[in-house]
Amino acid sequence: MTKRFNIGFAVAALCFAAPALAALPQAKGPIPKGVAANGAKVFVQCKTCHVTTEGVNRIGPSLHAVVGRKAGTVPKYTYSAANKNSGLIWTEAELFTYLENPRKVVPGTKMSFAGLKKPQDRADLIAWLKTQ
Repeated sequence: MTKRFNIGFAVAALCFAAPALAALPQAKGPIPKGVAANGAKVFVQCKTCHVTTEGVNRIGPSLHAVVGRKAGTVPKYTYSAANKNSGLIWTEAELFTYLENPRKVVPGTKMSFAGLKKPQDRADLIAWLKTQ
């Protein structure tokens, strides 16, 4: 009897969670192969607020070693509660989605950048960030 209840409970929990999970923004189709040299050029748009020097924060946090890092964890940077509590890990796929429209992925983020609409620009930027 207990096993049936646990299985039934798990199925019910998934049914309630599925719509919320489906609502999370996700990359549409495969991520293009990025070219780091082109990403350095795309990063010019980010330089107003970000640098890739470790420990140096500006309007935005340092992007040094951002790929693979947990969101909201750069020391000495004051994040929005939305970003700090997002639970995101900046994987290539997550960055690809976020960089298209940051405020859609993390409502309440302090990042005011509208996003990079071209998939290749996002892929190139991520390829370059991986080298930093």
